[in-house]
Amino acid sequence: MINQDEARGTRIRVDLPGLNCGFCGYRRCEEMAAHLDTNPDLLERCIHLAPKRVSTQTAVVDHPRLNSACASCTTADRGNPAQTRTAWKDSLGREFDFYLEHFPEDPGPREIIIPHNPMLTREMDIRVGETLIGRPLGMSCGCPVTHCGVAVNVDRRTGVIVWCVTGPLRPRQEGFKDLGYYIAEGYEGMVTETRSELKIGMRYFFQPRMCMLQWRHSGLLNYLNRTPTGYQVRVEGLWIG
Repeated sequence: MINQDEARGTRIRVDLPGLNCGFCGYRRCEEMAAHLDTNPDLLERCIHLAPKRVSTQTAVVDHPRLNSACASCTTADRGNPAQTRTAWKDSLGREFDFYLEHFPEDPGPREIIIPHNPMLTREMDIRVGETLIGRPLGMSCGCPVTHCGVAVNVDRRTGVIVWCVTGPLRPRQEGFKDLGYYIAEGYEGMVTETRSELKIGMRYFFQPRMCMLQWRHSGLLNYLNRTPTGYQVRVEGLWIG
């Protein structure tokens, strides 16, 4: 890893992984890329980046098409169904049927959740716009990664919360409320790339575009609305794997 003195007077060329995992503290890889010229040591935060991919011999910061989080740097641009992929496999080599994108107006994937103790929604006075963290536990998902996000809908009667899952930068900067363990009830989002015909009532394997682990999920499609830019969907009965 080069330091700032060695990098002075030049710019770093680096192929960022495009995973938008948030471990570096930025929500998207391109946000970190924008700061590399003045602070090249930020590269040390990227747990996915191999040192051999870094070069200081060129005068640009090169990064992939960063709308393709949880895929590879060579995937088709988001929102363009005309471009197809050569493989529909997750990071463990398992096939899936479609990618689940988040709505363009949302900061991240929209997840419907309920705390393991639904009373926490009222006891913690969860409100729309607040930053939350928690981990989906058990048969509902069993994801090993703590999720961070911002609440967009709160039902204080049932305890159900809808939040947009983002990276850890926002909770680090603004603080957060910790839900502890929760149940992931469903996802809502857009499908712009699919290799299977979508039908209500069918269970599909899918990969959330922003999944940090690049793992496939399974869910029952129970809402489907065709739009000019893709399908609006809701998927419930979630499993991982």
